[in-house]
Amino acid sequence: MATDKIKIGLLGVGRMGQNHLRNILQLKDAELSFIYDVDRETCAKLSAQYGVAVSEDLDADMKKVDGVVIVTPTFTHFDYIKRAAECVKNIFVEKPLTDSAETAREVVKLAEEKGLNIQVGFIERYNPAVASLKAVMLNSSSVINAEFNRSNKVASGRITDVDVVIDLMIHDIDLALGLNGKAVRVSGHGCRKNGMIEYARALVTHENGRVSDITASRITEKRIRQVNIACEDMFIDCNLLNKEVRVHRQPEQTINGAVLSAKDEAVEVKLYDALQAELSDFLKLCRGEKTQASDVYAGLESLEIAEEIRKQI
Repeated sequence: MATDKIKIGLLGVGRMGQNHLRNILQLKDAELSFIYDVDRETCAKLSAQYGVAVSEDLDADMKKVDGVVIVTPTFTHFDYIKRAAECVKNIFVEKPLTDSAETAREVVKLAEEKGLNIQVGFIERYNPAVASLKAVMLNSSSVINAEFNRSNKVASGRITDVDVVIDLMIHDIDLALGLNGKAVRVSGHGCRKNGMIEYARALVTHENGRVSDITASRITEKRIRQVNIACEDMFIDCNLLNKEVRVHRQPEQTINGAVLSAKDEAVEVKLYDALQAELSDFLKLCRGEKTQASDVYAGLESLEIAEEIRKQI
């Protein structure tokens, strides 16, 4: 790179985009070169608040940066990715990659033809509890199945331009693939409200024989982010909201006929900011370094499974 700092352009400054804005500004190795949004009034307010430039010529400005971060509505992802691909090599796009597997496959083809580095924003990969969960799973003799439960009522301010499968469940589809491997069979059911899927449950069977049971809801009266892993030698309880991981074991030992009590152990979770970690990986990607980030192929795979689930509801 011409300078030590990675120059970044931010496309989209809505609710999630503003989270990215604040975090990019906090990264010592990043320089936020410009922000862009069709909502010019919000751009002007954020420009005054944070002292950042607003793009007046997006294509010209994208050619001047090392990477762009796309945090626009899902239905616009495909068009912005294609537009960015003509200007810059490194592209971060919030999940999902696009709004359909068909357009996602076109993005994969585009990335291969142009040698693009595309990172998809599956932030749960960077949840500190997930790192501890993976470490515990590696020490298990055999994983049987995994349960994922994610709920957040629509009234809490979440986006409503996509259904619950694309909004919430896709996070756990990505986690399930990362923890349990490639999927070979998918089934799903759920319910709709005003034509939109608001509750969904899916069973994903993996190549290694493991099963992922994934539930997502935008009508449940409780905010939940939970992963439970059943193993032959332990049960792992992972709370993604509270960043807590616990291991439960049922002993088979007895003393004078009395069964010893079950063991319940807390696992150390090293706390850090997930979005900061995710964006730091994007800076590494811009430098040509390897990362744990979700690439364009992972983005496509998650979308293909999501679409199969939606077809069955």
